[in-house]
Amino acid sequence: MTDSSRSTELVGAPDPADTPWLVALDIDGTTMHEDGTISDAVLAEVDRLDRAGHEVMLATGRSAAATLPVLTRLGITPRFLVCSNGAVTLAHDPSEPSGYRREWIESFDPSDVLTTMRSHLDNARFAVEDEQGHYRFTEVFPDDTIGDDSERVDFDELLAYPATRVVVISPDHQMEEFLAVVDRMGLHRVSYAIGWTAWLDIAPDGVNKSTALERVRTELDIPRSRILAVGDGRNDIDMLLWAGHEGRGVAMGQSPDDVIAVATETTASVQGDGLAHVLATL
Repeated sequence: MTDSSRSTELVGAPDPADTPWLVALDIDGTTMHEDGTISDAVLAEVDRLDRAGHEVMLATGRSAAATLPVLTRLGITPRFLVCSNGAVTLAHDPSEPSGYRREWIESFDPSDVLTTMRSHLDNARFAVEDEQGHYRFTEVFPDDTIGDDSERVDFDELLAYPATRVVVISPDHQMEEFLAVVDRMGLHRVSYAIGWTAWLDIAPDGVNKSTALERVRTELDIPRSRILAVGDGRNDIDMLLWAGHEGRGVAMGQSPDDVIAVATETTASVQGDGLAHVLATL
């Protein structure tokens, strides 16, 4: 190929520098501190990127109800939100009271996994999110994790509805012990990810943050090379691998070793404003 023919082929090609980034942010331990605060540095960087035209969105294990208030605090209105570890994707819709509609929903029958988990974990707490975003739980859960649309029920009632997510907390187990119990269960028909200590999220088979984000990326027509994802938990591993394939998958400094191992980069901890440092590079 001659230089002239190469130049002709490149006429009208988009300038990569003009292409917006898809910026996918985990919430807890990444965007937000353990005490629920968001630093001024993170707020400023999110605002800067949003104003510059980049697609800054959240990809979280939280329910939709527990995710939407975080958008208000960040001051952004992304076109999509990934919730419940990828089982629920919301699309911006000004006609809805919340400003978002449930665009893509993945669900499964939770009865087998719930009965199996209960037989292995004494005194565990269980919650199930249904296809409408309603949570039913057996014992009290931590604040701001499942939202206000929830009710306490007997265990057997959890088995009666299709689930987008099952959540298990086992206060009697340390992390290593909890992981060992989970590994013995053979949860091969559903995907699962350990959150913070003694916390387990169980999703429909093959569903995680990355599967939902790839659907969003395709819808927005953003190149794989213009993806930045930042997270700190084991439920972020698939997302970081997906982002890092051609783009940037960044682990927070306090992340477990297996999360850091799959990342393309590591930033400072959430206490050290690691997210703000990463966003400042765009």
